[in-house]
Amino acid sequence: MEKDPLQKYAESLIRTIQTNYHYLKETIEEFQEMCRLVSPEKNIPTAIIVDIREMYKEIRNRLTEIRAIEQLLQGRYRLYYRRDPLRDKEILEFGFIAKNCFSKFEYTMMQIEALKRLKEQPLKVEHPTEPFQWFRSKENQIALIKNLRILKELDYESPPETTGEERRDLSGSRTLTLFLFSGDSLLLDHLQSQIQLREHDIIERYDKEEIRGVLTHLRKVDPIELEKTFQRFMENRGLTKLKCLLLLIHSSKDLERDLLKLIKTTLREMSEGKLNILSI
Repeated sequence: MEKDPLQKYAESLIRTIQTNYHYLKETIEEFQEMCRLVSPEKNIPTAIIVDIREMYKEIRNRLTEIRAIEQLLQGRYRLYYRRDPLRDKEILEFGFIAKNCFSKFEYTMMQIEALKRLKEQPLKVEHPTEPFQWFRSKENQIALIKNLRILKELDYESPPETTGEERRDLSGSRTLTLFLFSGDSLLLDHLQSQIQLREHDIIERYDKEEIRGVLTHLRKVDPIELEKTFQRFMENRGLTKLKCLLLLIHSSKDLERDLLKLIKTTLREMSEGKLNILSI
């Protein structure tokens, strides 16, 4: 008996999923190996960099196509579609592996570019400021400097008639939040195991009794909402005995002063479990 047109079309969609699945299965291991080749210590040919980006683009396109087809099958053609849980699980893993590898690749490329710029044009700071020493790790310092330079590129002069907060609002959409947790080392161990940051955020165990980090925001941040978010995190994770300090950086000009003394003084004056936002 001849199949009806809807069933034939559904089967063609399923074959497309299977084709993309086999492509991903064959490609993902090669993609991982190529990403591992890239490191700040190696001179990587441009062709490999291009191939990695093109391969990741194709992997994402295949994953997007699979998701779109599955939604269609589960809707209009659900009578002709039976899900394959094992295949679905593998496809999800392919997506996770690809994203994780590419994120590390892009981070490494950022390090390479930052190191290249530092060698070509060493950073000159007439009055050294604490944010450039916010981290002990060289990699984290480079990442922070990269974010600060992007922030500086977004700065621009506001019209003469604007002043105060209105003037600051014009300094671009990207902002940074430096955060610091201080207190019992066991609580900080617990914090490290609980906190989940996004791709371009940074966290570092600065010393036994202190954790430092940076949050990157692509839009203007409400200080009150930011404070509430950190407060909820501390309460929900049983971290209310730690001290927490937040510094909102709207412009690279906010860092043209020595913040180390201000931070140390503020921390010393804070009581256990207190959360403060430093005004810069």
